[in-house]
Amino acid sequence: MKRSEDRYGLFDTVLGVCAIAWNARGISCVILPDRTPLLTENRLRKELPGADRAEPPRWIAALARRIASHLAGKAQDFRDVALDMTRTPPFYRRVYERLREVRSGSTVTYAELARRAGSPRAARAIGRAMAKNPFAIVVPCHRVLCKSGEVGGFSALGGSKTKLWLLAREGVGQSGPGSSTTSRLSRNAQ
Repeated sequence: MKRSEDRYGLFDTVLGVCAIAWNARGISCVILPDRTPLLTENRLRKELPGADRAEPPRWIAALARRIASHLAGKAQDFRDVALDMTRTPPFYRRVYERLREVRSGSTVTYAELARRAGSPRAARAIGRAMAKNPFAIVVPCHRVLCKSGEVGGFSALGGSKTKLWLLAREGVGQSGPGSSTTSRLSRNAQ
Protein backbone atom coordinates (compact mmCIF):
# COMPACT_ATOMS: atom_id res chain seq x y z
CA MET A 1 0.00 0.00 0.00
CA LYS A 2 1.28 3.44 -0.91
CA ARG A 3 2.33 5.51 2.10
CA SER A 4 0.09 8.44 2.80
CA GLU A 5 1.26 11.92 3.64
CA ASP A 6 -1.57 12.06 6.19
CA ARG A 7 -0.93 11.78 9.91
CA TYR A 8 -3.59 11.34 12.54
CA GLY A 9 -4.20 11.43 16.26
CA LEU A 10 -6.99 10.77 18.72
CA PHE A 11 -8.38 13.18 21.31
CA ASP A 12 -10.94 13.13 24.10
CA THR A 13 -14.24 15.02 24.06
CA VAL A 14 -17.47 14.89 26.06
CA LEU A 15 -18.87 12.62 23.31
CA GLY A 16 -15.91 10.24 23.48
CA VAL A 17 -12.65 9.86 21.57
CA CYS A 18 -12.51 11.67 18.21
CA ALA A 19 -9.91 11.27 15.47
CA ILE A 20 -8.26 14.01 13.43
CA ALA A 21 -5.97 13.72 10.40
CA TRP A 22 -3.79 16.34 8.77
CA ASN A 23 -1.15 16.93 6.14
CA ALA A 24 0.76 19.92 4.77
CA ARG A 25 -2.39 21.31 3.08
CA GLY A 26 -4.57 21.24 6.20
CA ILE A 27 -7.08 19.00 7.94
CA SER A 28 -7.85 15.92 5.88
CA CYS A 29 -10.39 14.26 8.18
CA VAL A 30 -12.24 14.62 11.50
CA ILE A 31 -14.15 11.61 12.82
CA LEU A 32 -16.69 11.76 15.64
CA PRO A 33 -16.54 9.00 18.27
CA ASP A 34 -17.60 5.45 17.61
CA ARG A 35 -18.41 2.89 20.34
CA THR A 36 -14.71 2.48 21.19
CA PRO A 37 -11.54 4.46 20.42
CA LEU A 38 -10.32 1.55 18.29
CA LEU A 39 -13.47 1.68 16.13
CA THR A 40 -13.01 5.45 15.75
CA GLU A 41 -9.41 4.92 14.69
CA ASN A 42 -10.44 2.17 12.27
CA ARG A 43 -13.02 4.48 10.66
CA LEU A 44 -10.32 7.09 10.11
CA ARG A 45 -7.90 4.53 8.67
CA LYS A 46 -10.65 3.33 6.30
CA GLU A 47 -11.16 6.94 5.18
CA LEU A 48 -7.40 7.51 4.81
CA PRO A 49 -5.64 4.20 4.09
CA GLY A 50 -1.93 4.41 4.76
CA ALA A 51 -2.19 7.32 7.22
CA ASP A 52 0.22 7.06 10.13
CA ARG A 53 -0.57 7.82 13.74
CA ALA A 54 1.65 10.62 15.01
CA GLU A 55 2.07 13.11 17.79
CA PRO A 56 -0.05 16.10 16.74
CA PRO A 57 1.80 19.33 16.01
CA ARG A 58 0.77 22.37 18.08
CA TRP A 59 -1.74 23.64 15.52
CA ILE A 60 -3.54 20.27 15.49
CA ALA A 61 -3.50 20.00 19.28
CA ALA A 62 -4.98 23.52 19.44
CA LEU A 63 -7.70 22.59 16.93
CA ALA A 64 -8.50 19.40 18.86
CA ARG A 65 -8.97 21.52 22.01
CA ARG A 66 -11.29 23.86 20.07
CA ILE A 67 -13.37 20.93 18.81
CA ALA A 68 -13.56 19.48 22.33
CA SER A 69 -14.56 22.89 23.67
CA HIS A 70 -17.27 23.22 21.01
CA LEU A 71 -18.66 19.80 21.88
CA ALA A 72 -18.63 20.84 25.55
CA GLY A 73 -20.99 23.70 24.69
CA LYS A 74 -18.56 26.59 24.12
CA ALA A 75 -19.28 27.60 20.51
CA GLN A 76 -16.28 27.88 18.23
CA ASP A 77 -15.94 29.27 14.72
CA PHE A 78 -13.99 26.88 12.48
CA ARG A 79 -14.08 28.92 9.25
CA ASP A 80 -10.37 29.71 9.70
CA VAL A 81 -9.34 26.05 9.61
CA ALA A 82 -7.51 25.02 6.44
CA LEU A 83 -9.02 21.90 4.89
CA ASP A 84 -7.36 19.56 2.42
CA MET A 85 -10.16 18.97 -0.10
CA THR A 86 -7.98 17.44 -2.80
CA ARG A 87 -9.91 14.13 -2.49
CA THR A 88 -13.26 15.95 -2.41
CA PRO A 89 -15.39 16.08 -5.59
CA PRO A 90 -15.95 19.65 -6.89
CA PHE A 91 -19.70 19.68 -6.06
CA TYR A 92 -19.05 18.51 -2.49
CA ARG A 93 -16.31 21.12 -2.15
CA ARG A 94 -18.76 23.90 -3.10
CA VAL A 95 -21.33 22.50 -0.68
CA TYR A 96 -18.83 22.28 2.19
CA GLU A 97 -17.58 25.80 1.54
CA ARG A 98 -21.14 27.19 1.67
CA LEU A 99 -21.97 25.12 4.74
CA ARG A 100 -18.97 26.49 6.61
CA GLU A 101 -20.71 29.90 6.41
CA VAL A 102 -23.61 28.62 8.57
CA ARG A 103 -22.77 29.80 12.08
CA SER A 104 -23.20 27.93 15.33
CA GLY A 105 -26.79 28.26 16.55
CA SER A 106 -28.13 28.44 12.98
CA THR A 107 -29.38 25.82 10.56
CA VAL A 108 -30.03 25.54 6.84
CA THR A 109 -32.25 23.19 4.84
CA TYR A 110 -30.92 20.73 2.28
CA ALA A 111 -32.75 22.71 -0.42
CA GLU A 112 -31.35 26.07 0.73
CA LEU A 113 -27.82 24.68 0.89
CA ALA A 114 -28.25 23.33 -2.65
CA ARG A 115 -29.30 26.81 -3.78
CA ARG A 116 -26.33 28.44 -2.01
CA ALA A 117 -23.99 25.92 -3.65
CA GLY A 118 -25.32 26.91 -7.09
CA SER A 119 -27.37 23.75 -7.71
CA PRO A 120 -30.92 24.56 -6.59
CA ARG A 121 -32.37 21.19 -7.67
CA ALA A 122 -29.73 19.09 -5.90
CA ALA A 123 -31.22 18.71 -2.41
CA ARG A 124 -30.83 14.91 -2.54
CA ALA A 125 -27.20 15.30 -3.60
CA ILE A 126 -26.73 17.58 -0.59
CA GLY A 127 -27.82 14.65 1.60
CA ARG A 128 -25.17 12.44 0.01
CA ALA A 129 -22.54 15.15 0.52
CA MET A 130 -23.49 15.38 4.20
CA ALA A 131 -23.23 11.60 4.60
CA LYS A 132 -19.74 11.67 3.03
CA ASN A 133 -18.49 14.73 4.97
CA PRO A 134 -14.94 13.88 6.10
CA PHE A 135 -14.66 17.02 8.26
CA ALA A 136 -17.22 16.48 11.06
CA ILE A 137 -17.90 19.58 13.19
CA VAL A 138 -15.44 21.71 11.15
CA VAL A 139 -17.85 21.37 8.22
CA PRO A 140 -21.05 21.39 10.31
CA CYS A 141 -23.26 18.87 8.50
CA HIS A 142 -25.32 18.55 11.69
CA ARG A 143 -26.73 22.04 10.93
CA VAL A 144 -28.53 20.83 7.79
CA LEU A 145 -32.24 20.05 8.29
CA CYS A 146 -35.10 18.89 6.11
CA LYS A 147 -37.39 21.52 4.59
CA SER A 148 -40.12 20.54 7.06
CA GLY A 149 -37.82 21.26 9.99
CA GLU A 150 -37.33 17.55 10.63
CA VAL A 151 -33.81 16.58 11.61
CA GLY A 152 -33.03 14.18 8.78
CA GLY A 153 -30.20 11.67 8.88
CA PHE A 154 -26.79 11.81 10.51
CA SER A 155 -23.99 9.34 9.85
CA ALA A 156 -22.22 9.55 13.24
CA LEU A 157 -22.81 7.02 16.03
CA GLY A 158 -26.25 7.69 17.50
CA GLY A 159 -27.61 9.06 14.21
CA SER A 160 -30.27 11.74 14.55
CA LYS A 161 -30.05 11.67 18.39
CA THR A 162 -26.41 12.76 18.14
CA LYS A 163 -27.40 15.41 15.60
CA LEU A 164 -30.07 16.73 17.99
CA TRP A 165 -27.56 16.71 20.85
CA LEU A 166 -25.08 18.75 18.77
CA LEU A 167 -27.78 21.23 17.74
CA ALA A 168 -28.96 21.61 21.35
CA ARG A 169 -25.36 22.33 22.42
CA GLU A 170 -25.39 25.15 19.88
CA GLY A 171 -28.73 26.50 21.12
CA VAL A 172 -30.82 25.37 18.14
CA GLY A 173 -34.39 24.52 19.07
CA GLN A 174 -34.21 26.51 22.27
CA SER A 175 -35.83 29.66 20.94
CA GLY A 176 -38.71 29.32 23.35
CA PRO A 177 -41.70 27.16 24.13
CA GLY A 178 -44.04 26.57 21.25
CA SER A 179 -41.67 27.70 18.52
CA SER A 180 -41.99 25.58 15.41
CA THR A 181 -38.31 24.64 15.41
CA THR A 182 -38.46 23.63 19.07
CA SER A 183 -41.56 21.50 18.46
CA ARG A 184 -40.14 19.71 15.43
CA LEU A 185 -36.75 19.09 17.07
CA SER A 186 -38.43 17.83 20.25
CA ARG A 187 -40.59 15.41 18.27
CA ASN A 188 -37.49 14.06 16.58
CA ALA A 189 -35.81 13.43 19.91
CA GLN A 190 -38.59 11.11 21.05
